[in-house]
Amino acid sequence: MKQEIYVVRVGGNARNSLSNNDSLSNNARPSNNDSLSNNGRPSNNDSLSNNGRPSNNDSLPDDREQPRGKGPVPDNDGAPADVLIVGGGPVGLMLAAELRLGGVQPLVLERRSGQRDTPRANGLGGQILELLRYRGVLDRIEAAASGPAHPAPRYPFGDVHVDFSPLPEPPLRGLTLPQPELERLLDERARALGADIRYGAEITGVRQDADRVTADVRGADGTYQVTARYLVACDGGRSRVRESAGFAFPGTVYPEVNRLGQVTVPHSVTRLDNGDLDVPGLGLVRAGAFRRTERGLFGCGWLSEDVLMVSTTEDETTEVDDDAPMTLDELADSIRRVLGAPFPLGEPRRLSRYQFQARQAEHYRDGRILLAGDAAHQFPATGVGLNAGMLDAVNLAWKLAAEIHGWAPDGLLETYHAERHLAGARTMTHTQAQVALRRGQDEAAAALRTVFLELLTDAEPLRRIGALIAGSDIRYPMPYADEHDLTGLFAPNLALHTDAGPISVAELLYAARPVLLVLADRPDLLDAAEGWTHRVDIVTAKSVEQTGHRPADALLIRPDAHVAWAAPADRPATGDPAALRGALTHWFGTPSAAVR
Repeated sequence: MKQEIYVVRVGGNARNSLSNNDSLSNNARPSNNDSLSNNGRPSNNDSLSNNGRPSNNDSLPDDREQPRGKGPVPDNDGAPADVLIVGGGPVGLMLAAELRLGGVQPLVLERRSGQRDTPRANGLGGQILELLRYRGVLDRIEAAASGPAHPAPRYPFGDVHVDFSPLPEPPLRGLTLPQPELERLLDERARALGADIRYGAEITGVRQDADRVTADVRGADGTYQVTARYLVACDGGRSRVRESAGFAFPGTVYPEVNRLGQVTVPHSVTRLDNGDLDVPGLGLVRAGAFRRTERGLFGCGWLSEDVLMVSTTEDETTEVDDDAPMTLDELADSIRRVLGAPFPLGEPRRLSRYQFQARQAEHYRDGRILLAGDAAHQFPATGVGLNAGMLDAVNLAWKLAAEIHGWAPDGLLETYHAERHLAGARTMTHTQAQVALRRGQDEAAAALRTVFLELLTDAEPLRRIGALIAGSDIRYPMPYADEHDLTGLFAPNLALHTDAGPISVAELLYAARPVLLVLADRPDLLDAAEGWTHRVDIVTAKSVEQTGHRPADALLIRPDAHVAWAAPADRPATGDPAALRGALTHWFGTPSAAVR
Protein backbone atom coordinates (compact mmCIF):
# COMPACT_ATOMS: atom_id res chain seq x y z
CA MET A 1 0.00 0.00 0.00
CA LYS A 2 1.20 3.53 -0.75
CA GLN A 3 0.62 6.78 1.08
CA GLU A 4 1.72 10.36 0.46
CA ILE A 5 3.57 11.93 3.38
CA TYR A 6 5.25 15.32 3.49
CA VAL A 7 8.29 15.82 5.69
CA VAL A 8 8.25 19.05 7.64
CA ARG A 9 11.08 18.40 10.08
CA VAL A 10 13.61 15.75 10.93
CA GLY A 11 14.26 14.86 14.57
CA GLY A 12 12.55 16.29 17.59
CA ASN A 13 9.83 14.65 19.63
CA ALA A 14 6.96 13.04 17.82
CA ARG A 15 3.60 12.80 19.47
CA ASN A 16 2.42 9.42 20.70
CA SER A 17 -1.24 9.55 19.73
CA LEU A 18 -3.14 9.97 16.47
CA SER A 19 -6.14 12.05 15.61
CA ASN A 20 -9.07 10.32 13.94
CA ASN A 21 -8.05 11.91 10.65
CA ASP A 22 -4.54 10.51 10.84
CA SER A 23 -5.38 6.93 10.03
CA LEU A 24 -3.76 5.23 7.07
CA SER A 25 -5.84 2.80 5.10
CA ASN A 26 -5.23 -0.92 4.66
CA ASN A 27 -3.44 -1.39 7.98
CA ALA A 28 -0.43 0.83 7.19
CA ARG A 29 -0.68 1.78 10.84
CA PRO A 30 -3.39 1.68 13.50
CA SER A 31 -5.87 4.51 13.78
CA ASN A 32 -7.15 5.63 17.16
CA ASN A 33 -9.56 2.73 16.99
CA ASP A 34 -6.57 0.39 16.96
CA SER A 35 -4.90 1.89 20.02
CA LEU A 36 -5.16 0.22 23.41
CA SER A 37 -7.95 1.83 25.32
CA ASN A 38 -10.67 0.68 27.73
CA ASN A 39 -8.12 -0.57 30.21
CA GLY A 40 -5.75 -1.76 27.54
CA ARG A 41 -8.22 -3.66 25.35
CA PRO A 42 -9.01 -2.95 21.71
CA SER A 43 -12.16 -1.11 20.83
CA ASN A 44 -14.98 -2.92 19.05
CA ASN A 45 -13.53 -1.91 15.71
CA ASP A 46 -10.37 -3.80 16.57
CA SER A 47 -12.11 -6.94 17.76
CA LEU A 48 -10.47 -10.31 17.46
CA SER A 49 -12.19 -13.09 15.62
CA ASN A 50 -11.41 -16.52 14.20
CA ASN A 51 -10.66 -18.16 17.53
CA GLY A 52 -8.60 -15.29 18.88
CA ARG A 53 -6.76 -14.49 15.65
CA PRO A 54 -6.90 -11.04 14.07
CA SER A 55 -9.39 -10.59 11.28
CA ASN A 56 -8.12 -9.91 7.76
CA ASN A 57 -8.42 -6.18 8.38
CA ASP A 58 -5.92 -6.15 11.24
CA SER A 59 -3.47 -8.85 10.31
CA LEU A 60 -2.56 -10.66 7.12
CA PRO A 61 -4.20 -9.75 3.79
CA ASP A 62 -6.08 -12.52 1.99
CA ASP A 63 -3.40 -12.88 -0.69
CA ARG A 64 -0.72 -13.97 1.78
CA GLU A 65 0.80 -17.41 1.36
CA GLN A 66 -0.48 -20.21 3.57
CA PRO A 67 1.85 -21.53 6.26
CA ARG A 68 4.46 -24.07 5.26
CA GLY A 69 3.77 -27.69 6.08
CA LYS A 70 1.11 -28.42 8.65
CA GLY A 71 -1.02 -25.77 10.30
CA PRO A 72 -1.28 -25.05 14.01
CA VAL A 73 -1.18 -28.24 16.07
CA PRO A 74 -4.01 -28.56 18.63
CA ASP A 75 -2.95 -28.99 22.23
CA ASN A 76 -4.74 -31.29 24.65
CA ASP A 77 -7.67 -28.87 24.93
CA GLY A 78 -8.03 -28.49 21.16
CA ALA A 79 -6.85 -24.85 21.13
CA PRO A 80 -4.48 -23.94 18.27
CA ALA A 81 -0.91 -23.05 19.21
CA ASP A 82 1.63 -22.00 16.60
CA VAL A 83 4.27 -21.15 19.21
CA LEU A 84 4.58 -22.41 22.76
CA ILE A 85 6.15 -19.83 25.08
CA VAL A 86 7.48 -21.20 28.35
CA GLY A 87 7.60 -18.42 30.93
CA GLY A 88 5.13 -15.62 31.63
CA GLY A 89 7.55 -12.90 32.68
CA PRO A 90 8.17 -9.69 30.70
CA VAL A 91 10.08 -11.46 27.92
CA GLY A 92 7.47 -14.16 27.36
CA LEU A 93 4.58 -11.69 27.50
CA MET A 94 6.31 -9.29 25.11
CA LEU A 95 6.92 -12.17 22.70
CA ALA A 96 3.27 -13.23 22.90
CA ALA A 97 2.05 -9.74 21.96
CA GLU A 98 4.55 -9.43 19.11
CA LEU A 99 3.51 -12.82 17.71
CA ARG A 100 -0.13 -11.76 17.78
CA LEU A 101 0.74 -8.62 15.82
CA GLY A 102 2.28 -10.99 13.27
CA GLY A 103 -0.89 -13.07 13.03
CA VAL A 104 0.53 -16.03 14.98
CA GLN A 105 -1.20 -17.78 17.88
CA PRO A 106 1.01 -18.21 20.97
CA LEU A 107 0.31 -20.22 24.10
CA VAL A 108 2.12 -18.96 27.21
CA LEU A 109 2.70 -21.43 30.05
CA GLU A 110 3.89 -20.03 33.40
CA ARG A 111 4.68 -22.28 36.36
CA ARG A 112 3.66 -19.65 38.93
CA SER A 113 0.03 -19.89 40.03
CA GLY A 114 -0.56 -16.24 39.23
CA GLN A 115 1.12 -12.98 38.40
CA ARG A 116 4.19 -12.05 40.42
CA ASP A 117 3.64 -9.94 43.54
CA THR A 118 7.28 -9.51 44.58
CA PRO A 119 9.34 -7.26 42.29
CA ARG A 120 12.55 -8.73 40.90
CA ALA A 121 13.26 -5.51 39.02
CA ASN A 122 12.55 -1.94 40.00
CA GLY A 123 12.27 -0.29 36.59
CA LEU A 124 12.89 -0.38 32.89
CA GLY A 125 15.48 1.42 30.82
CA GLY A 126 17.47 1.43 27.64
CA GLN A 127 16.50 0.84 24.02
CA ILE A 128 13.38 -1.15 24.90
CA LEU A 129 11.67 2.10 25.91
CA GLU A 130 12.00 3.41 22.35
CA LEU A 131 10.74 0.11 20.97
CA LEU A 132 7.68 0.36 23.23
CA ARG A 133 7.14 3.86 21.81
CA TYR A 134 7.27 2.31 18.33
CA ARG A 135 4.43 -0.01 19.38
CA GLY A 136 2.29 2.78 20.80
CA VAL A 137 2.27 1.45 24.37
CA LEU A 138 4.91 3.56 26.10
CA ASP A 139 2.30 6.08 27.22
CA ARG A 140 0.38 3.40 29.16
CA ILE A 141 3.54 2.12 30.80
CA GLU A 142 4.64 5.63 31.74
CA ALA A 143 1.18 6.31 33.21
CA ALA A 144 1.60 3.31 35.52
CA ALA A 145 5.16 4.25 36.47
CA SER A 146 6.24 6.91 38.92
CA GLY A 147 6.61 9.31 35.97
CA PRO A 148 7.53 9.41 32.30
CA ALA A 149 10.75 7.95 30.97
CA HIS A 150 13.46 10.41 31.92
CA PRO A 151 17.17 10.86 31.31
CA ALA A 152 19.36 9.07 33.81
CA PRO A 153 21.67 11.81 35.13
CA ARG A 154 23.78 9.28 37.07
CA TYR A 155 24.02 5.54 36.49
CA PRO A 156 25.79 2.92 38.64
CA PHE A 157 28.54 1.17 36.72
CA GLY A 158 30.46 -1.32 38.81
CA ASP A 159 31.01 0.54 42.06
CA VAL A 160 31.24 3.98 40.46
CA HIS A 161 28.57 6.25 39.03
CA VAL A 162 28.60 7.53 35.46
CA ASP A 163 27.47 11.16 35.39
CA PHE A 164 25.49 11.96 32.22
CA SER A 165 24.33 15.38 33.38
CA PRO A 166 26.92 17.34 31.29
CA LEU A 167 25.33 16.03 28.06
CA PRO A 168 22.47 18.07 26.54
CA GLU A 169 20.84 14.82 25.32
CA PRO A 170 21.63 11.99 27.76
CA PRO A 171 21.92 8.67 25.88
CA LEU A 172 20.20 6.61 28.57
CA ARG A 173 16.61 6.88 29.78
CA GLY A 174 14.70 4.93 32.38
CA LEU A 175 11.52 4.81 34.42
CA THR A 176 10.63 3.43 37.83
CA LEU A 177 8.07 0.64 37.62
CA PRO A 178 7.96 -2.48 39.82
CA GLN A 179 8.14 -5.65 37.76
CA PRO A 180 4.71 -6.96 38.90
CA GLU A 181 3.09 -3.84 37.46
CA LEU A 182 5.03 -4.17 34.21
CA GLU A 183 3.96 -7.80 33.93
CA ARG A 184 0.34 -6.85 34.56
CA LEU A 185 0.42 -4.32 31.72
CA LEU A 186 2.13 -6.73 29.33
CA ASP A 187 -0.29 -9.51 30.28
CA GLU A 188 -3.28 -7.24 29.59
CA ARG A 189 -1.88 -6.22 26.23
CA ALA A 190 -1.07 -9.77 25.13
CA ARG A 191 -4.54 -11.00 26.14
CA ALA A 192 -6.19 -8.04 24.40
CA LEU A 193 -4.40 -9.06 21.22
CA GLY A 194 -5.63 -12.65 21.60
CA ALA A 195 -2.80 -14.51 23.33
CA ASP A 196 -3.60 -17.57 25.45
CA ILE A 197 -1.83 -17.28 28.83
CA ARG A 198 -2.04 -20.03 31.44
CA TYR A 199 -0.66 -19.91 34.97
CA GLY A 200 0.08 -22.90 37.17
CA ALA A 201 1.54 -24.88 34.24
CA GLU A 202 5.02 -26.28 34.86
CA ILE A 203 7.12 -27.77 32.07
CA THR A 204 8.69 -31.11 33.04
CA GLY A 205 10.23 -32.08 29.69
CA VAL A 206 10.42 -31.18 26.00
CA ARG A 207 11.20 -33.07 22.80
CA GLN A 208 11.05 -32.23 19.12
CA ASP A 209 10.92 -33.84 15.72
CA ALA A 210 11.08 -32.44 12.19
CA ASP A 211 7.57 -30.93 12.36
CA ARG A 212 6.78 -29.94 15.92
CA VAL A 213 7.74 -29.60 19.57
CA THR A 214 5.98 -31.44 22.40
CA ALA A 215 6.12 -30.30 26.02
CA ASP A 216 5.12 -32.32 29.08
CA VAL A 217 3.17 -30.11 31.47
CA ARG A 218 2.16 -30.52 35.11
CA GLY A 219 -0.82 -28.43 36.15
CA ALA A 220 -3.40 -28.23 38.92
CA ASP A 221 -5.48 -30.98 37.28
CA GLY A 222 -2.62 -33.35 36.53
CA THR A 223 -0.17 -33.90 33.69
CA TYR A 224 -0.75 -33.38 29.98
CA GLN A 225 1.07 -32.60 26.76
CA VAL A 226 1.11 -29.49 24.58
CA THR A 227 2.31 -29.51 20.97
CA ALA A 228 3.22 -26.56 18.74
CA ARG A 229 5.24 -25.67 15.66
CA TYR A 230 7.94 -23.93 17.73
CA LEU A 231 8.82 -23.50 21.41
CA VAL A 232 10.57 -20.48 22.91
CA ALA A 233 12.10 -20.79 26.38
CA CYS A 234 11.60 -17.56 28.34
CA ASP A 235 11.77 -19.35 31.69
CA GLY A 236 14.73 -17.57 33.23
CA GLY A 237 18.29 -18.28 34.26
CA ARG A 238 17.44 -21.73 35.66
CA SER A 239 15.56 -22.66 32.49
CA ARG A 240 14.26 -26.21 32.56
CA VAL A 241 13.68 -26.08 28.83
CA ARG A 242 17.30 -25.13 28.16
CA GLU A 243 18.49 -27.96 30.38
CA SER A 244 16.03 -30.52 29.00
CA ALA A 245 16.86 -29.62 25.38
CA GLY A 246 20.61 -29.84 26.02
CA PHE A 247 21.68 -26.26 25.24
CA ALA A 248 25.23 -25.48 26.38
CA PHE A 249 25.24 -22.57 28.85
CA PRO A 250 28.89 -21.88 29.71
CA GLY A 251 30.05 -19.09 31.96
CA THR A 252 31.05 -17.96 35.42
CA VAL A 253 29.32 -17.74 38.80
CA TYR A 254 30.93 -14.93 40.78
CA PRO A 255 31.59 -15.66 44.47
CA GLU A 256 29.51 -12.74 45.70
CA VAL A 257 25.98 -12.31 46.97
CA ASN A 258 24.03 -9.13 46.46
CA ARG A 259 21.21 -8.16 48.80
CA LEU A 260 18.83 -5.35 48.07
CA GLY A 261 16.02 -3.74 49.98
CA GLN A 262 13.56 -0.89 49.57
CA VAL A 263 12.74 0.33 53.06
CA THR A 264 11.38 3.24 55.00
CA VAL A 265 13.79 5.08 57.31
CA PRO A 266 13.16 5.29 61.07
CA HIS A 267 13.23 8.58 62.95
CA SER A 268 16.65 7.80 64.41
CA VAL A 269 18.15 8.42 60.94
CA THR A 270 18.28 12.06 59.82
CA ARG A 271 17.88 12.94 56.16
CA LEU A 272 19.96 16.01 55.32
CA ASP A 273 18.93 18.69 52.84
CA ASN A 274 21.13 17.22 50.07
CA GLY A 275 19.69 13.72 50.57
CA ASP A 276 22.63 12.32 52.54
CA LEU A 277 21.94 10.59 55.85
CA ASP A 278 23.20 11.09 59.41
CA VAL A 279 23.15 7.59 60.93
CA PRO A 280 23.82 6.93 64.64
CA GLY A 281 27.07 4.98 65.02
CA LEU A 282 28.05 5.55 61.36
CA GLY A 283 27.93 9.31 60.96
CA LEU A 284 27.51 10.74 57.45
CA VAL A 285 26.34 8.21 54.83
CA ARG A 286 26.21 9.59 51.29
CA ALA A 287 23.14 8.81 49.23
CA GLY A 288 23.70 7.87 45.61
CA ALA A 289 27.21 6.59 46.29
CA PHE A 290 28.96 3.36 47.17
CA ARG A 291 31.05 2.75 50.29
CA ARG A 292 33.71 0.04 50.02
CA THR A 293 35.13 -1.71 53.07
CA GLU A 294 37.34 -4.75 53.51
CA ARG A 295 34.18 -6.80 54.02
CA GLY A 296 32.18 -5.72 50.99
CA LEU A 297 30.27 -2.94 49.28
CA PHE A 298 27.36 -0.83 50.54
CA GLY A 299 25.20 1.62 48.63
CA CYS A 300 21.99 3.55 49.15
CA GLY A 301 19.81 6.04 47.31
CA TRP A 302 16.36 7.57 47.60
CA LEU A 303 13.53 6.16 45.47
CA SER A 304 11.01 8.64 46.86
CA GLU A 305 10.64 11.03 49.75
CA ASP A 306 10.23 8.20 52.24
CA VAL A 307 11.63 5.06 50.58
CA LEU A 308 15.35 4.31 50.54
CA MET A 309 17.02 1.62 48.44
CA VAL A 310 19.94 -0.05 50.22
CA SER A 311 22.24 -2.74 48.85
CA THR A 312 25.19 -4.83 49.91
CA THR A 313 27.65 -7.03 48.06
CA GLU A 314 29.64 -9.65 49.97
CA ASP A 315 31.94 -12.44 48.88
CA GLU A 316 30.35 -15.80 49.62
CA THR A 317 31.54 -19.08 48.14
CA THR A 318 28.28 -21.01 48.51
CA GLU A 319 25.62 -20.74 45.78
CA VAL A 320 22.35 -19.11 46.89
CA ASP A 321 18.80 -19.59 45.72
CA ASP A 322 17.67 -16.28 44.21
CA ASP A 323 14.03 -17.34 44.52
CA ALA A 324 14.16 -18.06 48.27
CA PRO A 325 12.55 -15.22 50.30
CA MET A 326 14.89 -12.84 52.10
CA THR A 327 14.07 -11.33 55.49
CA LEU A 328 14.74 -7.83 56.78
CA ASP A 329 17.00 -9.33 59.46
CA GLU A 330 19.16 -10.97 56.75
CA LEU A 331 19.60 -7.60 55.02
CA ALA A 332 20.34 -5.83 58.34
CA ASP A 333 22.95 -8.47 59.27
CA SER A 334 24.63 -8.07 55.86
CA ILE A 335 24.81 -4.28 56.27
CA ARG A 336 26.28 -4.70 59.76
CA ARG A 337 28.98 -7.02 58.44
CA VAL A 338 29.93 -4.67 55.59
CA LEU A 339 29.84 -1.36 57.52
CA GLY A 340 30.89 -2.68 60.92
CA ALA A 341 27.90 -1.09 62.66
CA PRO A 342 24.10 -1.32 62.51
CA PHE A 343 22.12 0.69 59.96
CA PRO A 344 18.56 1.25 61.25
CA LEU A 345 15.89 0.03 58.79
CA GLY A 346 12.16 0.71 58.79
CA GLU A 347 9.38 -1.18 57.03
CA PRO A 348 10.43 -3.23 53.98
CA ARG A 349 8.74 -2.58 50.62
CA ARG A 350 10.92 -5.00 48.64
CA LEU A 351 13.60 -7.50 49.62
CA SER A 352 15.64 -9.58 47.20
CA ARG A 353 18.86 -11.51 46.93
CA TYR A 354 20.79 -12.53 43.84
CA GLN A 355 24.12 -13.93 42.78
CA PHE A 356 25.79 -12.56 39.68
CA GLN A 357 26.56 -14.90 36.82
CA ALA A 358 28.11 -14.29 33.42
CA ARG A 359 26.63 -16.93 31.12
CA GLN A 360 25.53 -17.01 27.50
CA ALA A 361 24.13 -19.93 25.55
CA GLU A 362 26.40 -21.01 22.72
CA HIS A 363 23.37 -21.18 20.43
CA TYR A 364 19.97 -19.52 20.77
CA ARG A 365 18.30 -22.05 18.48
CA ASP A 366 18.27 -25.83 18.21
CA GLY A 367 15.80 -26.93 15.55
CA ARG A 368 12.34 -25.83 16.68
CA ILE A 369 13.39 -24.78 20.20
CA LEU A 370 14.72 -21.26 20.83
CA LEU A 371 15.96 -19.34 23.87
CA ALA A 372 15.22 -15.74 24.83
CA GLY A 373 15.88 -13.51 27.83
CA ASP A 374 17.61 -14.92 30.91
CA ALA A 375 17.27 -18.43 29.48
CA ALA A 376 19.75 -17.31 26.80
CA HIS A 377 21.99 -15.02 28.84
CA GLN A 378 22.72 -13.89 32.37
CA PHE A 379 24.68 -10.71 32.98
CA PRO A 380 26.75 -9.87 36.08
CA ALA A 381 25.19 -6.43 36.61
CA THR A 382 21.75 -5.01 37.30
CA GLY A 383 19.54 -2.89 35.07
CA VAL A 384 20.20 -4.57 31.70
CA GLY A 385 18.48 -7.96 31.73
CA LEU A 386 14.94 -6.82 30.94
CA ASN A 387 16.14 -4.52 28.17
CA ALA A 388 18.13 -7.29 26.47
CA GLY A 389 15.47 -9.95 26.95
CA MET A 390 12.51 -7.95 25.66
CA LEU A 391 14.56 -6.89 22.63
CA ASP A 392 15.27 -10.60 22.03
CA ALA A 393 11.51 -11.14 21.87
CA VAL A 394 10.91 -8.34 19.36
CA ASN A 395 13.72 -9.55 17.10
CA LEU A 396 12.44 -13.13 17.14
CA ALA A 397 8.69 -12.66 16.79
CA TRP A 398 8.43 -11.40 13.21
CA LYS A 399 10.91 -14.02 12.00
CA LEU A 400 8.90 -16.83 13.61
CA ALA A 401 5.73 -15.37 12.08
CA ALA A 402 7.36 -15.38 8.64
CA GLU A 403 8.30 -19.05 9.05
CA ILE A 404 4.82 -20.02 10.18
CA HIS A 405 3.09 -18.06 7.39
CA GLY A 406 5.36 -19.69 4.84
CA TRP A 407 7.12 -16.73 3.24
CA ALA A 408 10.37 -16.62 5.21
CA PRO A 409 13.45 -16.54 2.97
CA ASP A 410 16.07 -19.20 3.61
CA GLY A 411 18.09 -18.52 6.73
CA LEU A 412 15.80 -15.82 8.18
CA LEU A 413 15.25 -17.59 11.49
CA GLU A 414 18.99 -18.20 11.82
CA THR A 415 19.52 -14.43 11.91
CA TYR A 416 17.84 -14.40 15.34
CA HIS A 417 20.86 -16.16 16.85
CA ALA A 418 23.34 -14.19 14.75
CA GLU A 419 21.91 -10.80 15.75
CA ARG A 420 20.84 -11.33 19.33
CA HIS A 421 23.89 -13.40 20.30
CA LEU A 422 25.95 -10.46 19.05
CA ALA A 423 23.85 -8.08 21.15
CA GLY A 424 24.15 -10.35 24.18
CA ALA A 425 27.91 -10.56 23.80
CA ARG A 426 28.06 -6.76 23.65
CA THR A 427 26.05 -6.49 26.87
CA MET A 428 28.23 -9.16 28.45
CA THR A 429 31.32 -7.09 27.65
CA HIS A 430 30.22 -4.00 29.54
CA THR A 431 28.72 -5.93 32.47
CA GLN A 432 31.93 -7.90 32.94
CA ALA A 433 33.81 -4.61 32.81
CA GLN A 434 31.59 -3.58 35.72
CA VAL A 435 32.73 -6.71 37.57
CA ALA A 436 36.35 -5.61 37.16
CA LEU A 437 35.53 -2.17 38.54
CA ARG A 438 33.45 -3.62 41.36
CA ARG A 439 35.55 -6.53 42.60
CA GLY A 440 39.06 -5.08 42.49
CA GLN A 441 40.20 -3.95 45.95
CA ASP A 442 43.89 -3.18 45.58
CA GLU A 443 45.65 0.03 44.53
CA ALA A 444 45.70 -1.04 40.88
CA ALA A 445 41.90 -1.43 40.90
CA ALA A 446 41.52 2.00 42.51
CA ALA A 447 43.72 3.46 39.76
CA LEU A 448 41.55 1.78 37.12
CA ARG A 449 38.42 3.40 38.57
CA THR A 450 40.13 6.79 38.63
CA VAL A 451 41.22 6.57 34.97
CA PHE A 452 37.79 5.29 33.92
CA LEU A 453 36.02 8.26 35.49
CA GLU A 454 38.54 10.73 34.07
CA LEU A 455 37.90 9.43 30.53
CA LEU A 456 34.20 10.01 31.03
CA THR A 457 34.66 13.72 31.64
CA ASP A 458 34.78 14.07 27.82
CA ALA A 459 31.47 14.13 25.95
CA GLU A 460 32.14 11.51 23.29
CA PRO A 461 33.26 8.69 25.63
CA LEU A 462 30.31 9.57 27.87
CA ARG A 463 27.85 9.26 24.98
CA ARG A 464 29.47 6.02 23.92
CA ILE A 465 29.25 4.36 27.34
CA GLY A 466 25.62 5.50 27.62
CA ALA A 467 24.71 3.95 24.26
CA LEU A 468 26.55 0.78 25.28
CA ILE A 469 24.52 0.47 28.50
CA ALA A 470 21.27 1.31 26.70
CA GLY A 471 21.92 -1.19 23.90
CA SER A 472 21.30 1.53 21.33
CA ASP A 473 24.74 1.08 19.75
CA ILE A 474 23.87 -2.37 18.35
CA ARG A 475 24.30 -2.51 14.58
CA TYR A 476 23.16 -5.78 13.10
CA PRO A 477 25.13 -7.20 10.16
CA MET A 478 23.17 -6.43 6.98
CA PRO A 479 23.67 -6.73 3.23
CA TYR A 480 24.62 -3.35 1.73
CA ALA A 481 25.60 -2.09 5.21
CA ASP A 482 28.57 -0.21 3.77
CA GLU A 483 26.30 1.98 1.62
CA HIS A 484 24.67 3.92 4.48
CA ASP A 485 25.49 4.60 8.13
CA LEU A 486 21.91 3.86 9.27
CA THR A 487 21.79 0.32 7.87
CA GLY A 488 21.56 -2.18 10.73
CA LEU A 489 20.78 0.47 13.36
CA PHE A 490 17.51 1.22 15.14
CA ALA A 491 15.51 3.54 12.87
CA PRO A 492 15.48 7.19 13.97
CA ASN A 493 12.08 8.49 15.03
CA LEU A 494 11.77 11.07 12.26
CA ALA A 495 8.93 13.52 12.68
CA LEU A 496 6.79 13.59 9.52
CA HIS A 497 3.68 15.38 8.34
CA THR A 498 0.63 14.34 6.36
CA ASP A 499 -2.23 16.35 4.93
CA ALA A 500 -4.12 15.30 8.07
CA GLY A 501 -1.38 16.40 10.44
CA PRO A 502 1.91 15.23 11.92
CA ILE A 503 3.04 11.62 12.24
CA SER A 504 6.26 9.88 13.20
CA VAL A 505 8.25 6.85 12.16
CA ALA A 506 7.29 5.31 15.50
CA GLU A 507 3.61 5.49 14.59
CA LEU A 508 4.23 3.83 11.24
CA LEU A 509 5.50 0.78 13.14
CA TYR A 510 2.60 0.40 15.58
CA ALA A 511 1.34 -2.58 13.53
CA ALA A 512 4.78 -4.28 13.58
CA ARG A 513 4.89 -4.54 9.77
CA PRO A 514 7.86 -3.73 7.52
CA VAL A 515 7.87 -0.20 6.13
CA LEU A 516 9.55 1.26 3.06
CA LEU A 517 9.69 4.98 3.77
CA VAL A 518 10.60 6.96 0.63
CA LEU A 519 11.66 10.50 1.50
CA ALA A 520 12.50 11.74 -2.02
CA ASP A 521 10.99 11.77 -5.49
CA ARG A 522 12.10 8.24 -6.37
CA PRO A 523 9.60 6.48 -8.68
CA ASP A 524 12.33 3.95 -9.49
CA LEU A 525 12.25 2.72 -5.89
CA LEU A 526 8.45 2.54 -5.87
CA ASP A 527 8.55 0.45 -9.03
CA ALA A 528 11.24 -1.81 -7.59
CA ALA A 529 9.14 -2.51 -4.48
CA GLU A 530 5.88 -3.16 -6.32
CA GLY A 531 6.12 -6.93 -5.84
CA TRP A 532 6.24 -6.68 -2.04
CA THR A 533 3.23 -4.44 -1.32
CA HIS A 534 1.36 -7.42 0.16
CA ARG A 535 4.06 -7.73 2.80
CA VAL A 536 5.63 -4.27 3.17
CA ASP A 537 3.87 -0.96 3.83
CA ILE A 538 5.15 1.53 1.26
CA VAL A 539 4.99 5.13 2.44
CA THR A 540 6.10 7.81 0.00
CA ALA A 541 7.40 11.17 1.14
CA LYS A 542 8.13 14.44 -0.59
CA SER A 543 10.82 16.58 0.86
CA VAL A 544 9.88 20.12 1.87
CA GLU A 545 12.68 22.70 1.51
CA GLN A 546 12.28 23.91 5.08
CA THR A 547 13.27 20.52 6.48
CA GLY A 548 16.96 20.81 5.64
CA HIS A 549 19.04 17.67 5.15
CA ARG A 550 17.17 14.37 4.98
CA PRO A 551 18.93 11.28 6.35
CA ALA A 552 18.29 9.18 3.22
CA ASP A 553 16.25 9.02 0.06
CA ALA A 554 14.57 5.90 1.41
CA LEU A 555 14.63 3.63 4.47
CA LEU A 556 13.53 0.00 4.49
CA ILE A 557 12.59 -0.66 8.14
CA ARG A 558 12.03 -4.14 9.56
CA PRO A 559 9.22 -4.87 12.05
CA ASP A 560 11.76 -4.73 14.91
CA ALA A 561 12.52 -1.12 13.86
CA HIS A 562 16.02 -1.81 12.53
CA VAL A 563 16.97 -0.35 9.16
CA ALA A 564 17.40 -3.18 6.64
CA TRP A 565 18.50 -0.94 3.75
CA ALA A 566 18.89 2.76 3.02
CA ALA A 567 19.32 4.78 -0.16
CA PRO A 568 21.84 7.59 0.36
CA ALA A 569 20.43 11.03 -0.27
CA ASP A 570 21.33 13.04 -3.37
CA ARG A 571 23.66 10.62 -5.09
CA PRO A 572 23.54 8.90 -8.50
CA ALA A 573 20.86 6.25 -8.03
CA THR A 574 21.76 3.80 -10.78
CA GLY A 575 22.10 0.76 -8.52
CA ASP A 576 19.50 1.59 -5.90
CA PRO A 577 16.51 -0.29 -7.40
CA ALA A 578 18.49 -3.52 -7.71
CA ALA A 579 19.87 -3.10 -4.19
CA LEU A 580 16.38 -2.48 -2.82
CA ARG A 581 15.02 -5.58 -4.54
CA GLY A 582 17.93 -7.54 -3.11
CA ALA A 583 17.20 -6.30 0.43
CA LEU A 584 13.47 -6.97 0.07
CA THR A 585 14.16 -10.50 -1.12
CA HIS A 586 16.75 -11.11 1.60
CA TRP A 587 14.42 -10.09 4.44
CA PHE A 588 10.88 -10.48 3.12
CA GLY A 589 11.02 -13.28 0.59
CA THR A 590 10.09 -13.49 -3.07
CA PRO A 591 7.78 -10.92 -4.69
CA SER A 592 4.17 -11.74 -5.50
CA ALA A 593 3.70 -13.94 -8.55
CA ALA A 594 1.87 -11.19 -10.42
CA VAL A 595 5.01 -9.05 -10.81
CA ARG A 596 7.82 -11.61 -10.97
